[in-house]
Amino acid sequence: MKFHLAINMERIDDTLAMKDVAKHTLEMVQMADAGGFRIAWAAEHHALEMTIAPNPFSILTWWAEHTNDIRLGTAVIAAPYWHPIKVAGEAAFVDLISGGRLEFGIGSGAYQREFDRMRPGLKQTDAWRYMQEMLPVIRELWKGDYAHEGEHWSFPASTSVPKPVQAEVPVWVAARAPITYDYAVKHGCNIQSWPLTRDMGEAQLYMDRMAEALANNPGKKRPVMAMMRHTALYDRKEDWMVPVRAAQRQLSQFENLFKNMGDVENGFPKSIPFDQLGNRAEYDPEMLSRNLMFGTPDEVIAKLKQYEAIGVDEFIYYASLGLGLAEQKRSLELFCKEVIPAFS
Repeated sequence: MKFHLAINMERIDDTLAMKDVAKHTLEMVQMADAGGFRIAWAAEHHALEMTIAPNPFSILTWWAEHTNDIRLGTAVIAAPYWHPIKVAGEAAFVDLISGGRLEFGIGSGAYQREFDRMRPGLKQTDAWRYMQEMLPVIRELWKGDYAHEGEHWSFPASTSVPKPVQAEVPVWVAARAPITYDYAVKHGCNIQSWPLTRDMGEAQLYMDRMAEALANNPGKKRPVMAMMRHTALYDRKEDWMVPVRAAQRQLSQFENLFKNMGDVENGFPKSIPFDQLGNRAEYDPEMLSRNLMFGTPDEVIAKLKQYEAIGVDEFIYYASLGLGLAEQKRSLELFCKEVIPAFS
C-alpha cells in the first residue's frame, strides 16, 4: 500500500494567524516528503477559512519549490469554475516547475454555496457535465493545437502553453456515484474516494462500484483506487477523544456548508448544534473513533490492513480536521515512523 497526504491551510476560527497556518502546512508536506508519502494533494475551495485553497496550482508550485520527491496533485480542480485552456496551461506549468511530479485530479465541485458565487445558476448536481466535457479537452490541449465546440465551452484552435514534462500526466477523479466510476474506467482515470464518516461497508461499496464499472467496460485498465479518511495518531489510547472532539467541531461546520444554510460569517461557517442535526448518529464519538483513521500506530496499522484486504491500493491521510498544530505534527511523525514501514 502507498500513502498520500491531503492537507489544507485551515482555520476553524480566527485564533490562528494565517502566517502560522501557512508555515505549518508547508512543514507537514515536507515531513510527508521525507517520510515516504507518494503524493501530496491540494484542494480547491473559495471564501472558506476551513479550506483555504483559492488556486491549487499556486499551492502546488509553492510546495514544489520546497520538496524533493513527493508527487503533487490537485484534489480536485472544480471544473465548472475554470476554462479548459487555463487549466491545461496552469497544470502543465506545475508539471514543468516540479520536474514532472504533477498528478491531475479533476471533479465537479462540492458545495452549492460555492456554485452560488463561482458559477451562479448552476446546481451542484448538474456540475458533473462540466467535468466530463473538460477532461478530454485538456488532454487534447496537452498534445497540441485543438479546437473545441461543446456544450459549455467553445474556442478556436489553441494549445497548452507550456506543455507537461510527463508524456502522460496521471489523471484522477473523485468518485462516489456509479456514473463517475464508469467514466473513470472508460477514460483511464484513477479514482479517489471518501467514505466520509461511514463504516467499512461504505468503502466496500466503492470497491464494488469500481468492479461493476470494470465489468461493464471489458478490456479497460483497472484504475488505481485511493481511499481517503480523516487521520490522527496519538501515543496513548486514553487520548482517543482529542481527535474526535476536533472532528465533531469541523464536521458540524461541514454540515452547514453541505446543507447550504447560509450561516457563514467572514469565511467561518457556524457550527450546527448536535441537537439540531437529523443525522446525529454520524457524530457519535465511539463511531467516529472506530470508522475514521484514529488510533495508536498499532491500531491504525490494523485498520489499514482492512482496506488492503478489500483491494484498496493507496490510502489518503486527510490531515485537516481542526486538530491542534502540535497534535497534527505528532500524528504525522508517528505515521511516518511506525505505520509506513509496516507496509513497505
